[in-house]
Amino acid sequence: MKKILIDAVSLLSPLTGIGRYTYEISSRLRKLSADKYEIFFNYGFHSKELYGLSDEQTTTEQKAKKLQAFIKKYPLLKRLVRSFYLCFTKFYKTEYHLYFQPNFIPNSNIKAKKLICTLHDFSFMLQPHWHTKELIAHYDKNFFLIKKADHIITCSHFTKQEIVDYMHIADEKISVIYHGVNHALYKPYLQHELEETKTKFSLPNKFLLFVGSIEPRKNLLTLLKAYNLLTSNEKGKLPLVLVGFKGWKNQEIMQEIEKNQEYIRYLGYVSDNQLAHIYTLATLFVYPSLYEGFGLPPLEAMACGTPVVVSNVASLPEVCGDAALYVEPTDAMDIKNKILAIVNNEKLREELSQKSKAQAALFSWDTSAAMHLELFEVLLKEIETK
Repeated sequence: MKKILIDAVSLLSPLTGIGRYTYEISSRLRKLSADKYEIFFNYGFHSKELYGLSDEQTTTEQKAKKLQAFIKKYPLLKRLVRSFYLCFTKFYKTEYHLYFQPNFIPNSNIKAKKLICTLHDFSFMLQPHWHTKELIAHYDKNFFLIKKADHIITCSHFTKQEIVDYMHIADEKISVIYHGVNHALYKPYLQHELEETKTKFSLPNKFLLFVGSIEPRKNLLTLLKAYNLLTSNEKGKLPLVLVGFKGWKNQEIMQEIEKNQEYIRYLGYVSDNQLAHIYTLATLFVYPSLYEGFGLPPLEAMACGTPVVVSNVASLPEVCGDAALYVEPTDAMDIKNKILAIVNNEKLREELSQKSKAQAALFSWDTSAAMHLELFEVLLKEIETK
């Protein structure tokens, strides 16, 4: 039976976009290929156990996640551990038929006949100030390893064109496979199903919602500026709720939230079920990101039937289609006007809600995983013919 290794280090941290993608694809690949392939996961050690969303974590998973959290607190320690790990993997004896790296840069010491990498975006290159110095140093040193891949997956045609332009990789070596939505989770809920979450977070009947890491790329300072253009009366009727992992370079953002805590609330990281409920409860979802390779939160909000305002840049128009209202992300007045246009127009809200559900229905993790497996099998067959 052929052996496949999937890098799953991103599952040791609270799940953001790449971790979500890794988990959703990995969990489905295991089911789709159970009788064909042995699938292993790399957490710094190799295991058949998939970490991620289960509330019933094994002792090994708990220890691995606690160790990862400790290491991430100290950049120097993180660099030392990464260097040690790369050195240690030189002595791995297992050779895999296929190694899948869903998070950009592969480990060059993993022994595999075929290598597939997913390249999500070029923010590290186009806007390095959005990231930590440590991350940029890592990418500067190791990004070339992606060119060793037999095939590259990306999540939008927008990013595929960037790969062609910036890396000069042949078109036929790049596959666009869209991310998906977990429609069993992200869907419209009945009011009585939402009460527990609404009460837990003391959510008002109407509110604006942003979901994403609190970091520069998400353009939160412009969103906060746009929100502050509303009158006190308008803000009182429509508080702004922020949900997401506390990222980096966010001191100024957090200070602005603190100054406006009468109208703005930061809930932090919430569970998936709670997030689905919060999407449904929201009057409007606002996502003025400056750059996205795909953009999962707008699609999740759409699946819940929530009207969406998003930036008119990068991959977002490709993903959201005609189901969103678009804004110029650097124009606070435009964002403010589009917010009011939807909030004050019930007919438009209902129209966008219906379009949102239809657009989100086009994206499925099941379809995405099946397309990944189809690509894997093409490369695995190439091994047999050699």
